[in-house]
Amino acid sequence: MITSRRNPLVGRLRQLATKEGREKHSLLLLEGTHLLKEALRISILPVEVVATRSWLDKHYELLETIPNQIPITEVTKSVLEASLTTKNPDGVASLLPLKALPKPNDNVTFVLALDRLQDPGNLGTLFRTALAADIEVLWLALGADPLSQKVLRASSGAVLHLPYQRIGMSEDEAIQGLVEKLECSISHGHQVLGTFAPGHIDQGCVLPYWELDWTKPTVLVLGNEGSGLHPRVKACCTHRITLPHSPLVDSLNVASAAVPLLLERRRAKMSSQQN
Repeated sequence: MITSRRNPLVGRLRQLATKEGREKHSLLLLEGTHLLKEALRISILPVEVVATRSWLDKHYELLETIPNQIPITEVTKSVLEASLTTKNPDGVASLLPLKALPKPNDNVTFVLALDRLQDPGNLGTLFRTALAADIEVLWLALGADPLSQKVLRASSGAVLHLPYQRIGMSEDEAIQGLVEKLECSISHGHQVLGTFAPGHIDQGCVLPYWELDWTKPTVLVLGNEGSGLHPRVKACCTHRITLPHSPLVDSLNVASAAVPLLLERRRAKMSSQQN
């Protein structure tokens, strides 16, 4: 059992909480029981498990699903607390190979594109909603790190299920890369739906989201929390849609607004199958 906070394991786990550490070791750190269960549920095996004795005693059945050759390192509660970003860890952390994450596929019909989304909680929630809505891939033009602990927790493990592609190393590169992807999608017959405030409806240039045919190949684009869609991204949209709401509210949280938009495609497809 590791009892010292000065043990090299502590530094290694702390490193893996950063993008640089993940890339250096080609490993993804999962903090907590739920994320480990999600990985195992989709047959992604950890290369190492770090846990307290109390956790090991309580999760005998879960441990039986982990092959014997995978090392399980026992640590004290204080060592685990020093190693992780979670304030009160539930007793376990696991390391996954980055190469085990799902890979994007070019042949897709339902895409969620995010233009510089900054908040990790919003991004994690959008991953979870996107998974529920049968999104096939996420395009991320910069924004929050999708493999940060905050995003992983907010996604409830959806990041492990859903392929994504991060675009660009700078804002200019990200916008240019997203524009190229949107233009390519249009050339292959996709409709590109940009989201706008409801105040534009009376100008005739923005439609309520339910007036679109969501059964067509679609890319839904959501903008930055503060500035919305970049002008160049707006110019790529084949349709401008909105989620009408009371004028007493300026705007909706992007993750909240995305729920009815993303699930509208599932509703539309179910309705078309019944007719």
